[in-house]
Amino acid sequence: MASKKVLIVMSDAASFPLYNVGSDGKTIQQPSGYFLMELAKPLQGLLEAGYEVTFASPEGKEPTPDPLSLSLAAFAGNFYERKRETDLIERMKKDHGFSHPRKFSDISDEELKSFAGVFIPGGHAPLSDLGDNPELGRILKHFHAERKPTAAICHGPYAFLSTKYAGDKEFAYKGYKITSWSDAEEKFMETAAFRGEVTKVESALREEGAEMVEGVSTAIGNITVDREVVSGANPMAADTLGKKFIEMLKA
Repeated sequence: MASKKVLIVMSDAASFPLYNVGSDGKTIQQPSGYFLMELAKPLQGLLEAGYEVTFASPEGKEPTPDPLSLSLAAFAGNFYERKRETDLIERMKKDHGFSHPRKFSDISDEELKSFAGVFIPGGHAPLSDLGDNPELGRILKHFHAERKPTAAICHGPYAFLSTKYAGDKEFAYKGYKITSWSDAEEKFMETAAFRGEVTKVESALREEGAEMVEGVSTAIGNITVDREVVSGANPMAADTLGKKFIEMLKA
C-alpha cells in the first residue's frame, strides 16, 4: 500500500536579511516567515485527500507567519478565506505538531523511506536558514534519489540549494525546469516595500544549473512540472500547485 505520509519543510526564521539599506548601505533583518496562503492551500488539499502531514524545520521552532501574508490585502479583501486559513493553522498547532516541528537532524534516513513526498512553502524566511542546511540537503536528496513527489512554491525552491551541502556536495536539481518567485517580482518588492536588496531565488538557482521558467510563461497556472518536482511562482499558484502535487502523490 502506498504511503500516505507527507513531510512539510518549514523555516525557523522570523526575518530575512535586507542588504544595502539607506545611505550607509547597512544590512538589517526584515520581519517575515511562511506565507500563509502558500502553506494553507496545499495543506488543506493534502488533509482532504487523507494524507498525514509531518512538519519539520532546522531546529524545531514554531514557524512564524509573514505579517504581509496575514493582511486582508493578501486575500483580496476576502475575510472568510483568511479566517479559514488561519483556523487551519490553529488546528495544526493543536493536532499536528505545528508548534513543535521535528528537527531535520532527528529524521533518520530510515524514517525518510516512510514519506511519499515533501512540500516546501514560501515566504521570505527560507532565505535565512534553508538554502545552506546540510540536514535538509540530506532529506531532499532522499526524495530526489527515490523520485518522490517534491513540491515547492515562491521562495521555497531556495531550499533546493541545500543539496550542495550534503553528501556528494552536488546540486541535485541541475538541469531541472523550476519556477520560483522571480527576480522581477523581487526587484518590485525591493522598490515598493523593502527599500533594500534581497537575495534572488531565480538567479541563485540558475547559477547552480537549474533551468528557470518564469511564472507568467508557464502553461498551467504559474507552475512547472519536471520529473518529480512541481514548483510554483507565487501565492496565486498555491491552489494549482497543491492539486498537482496530490495528483503526483497518487500516481
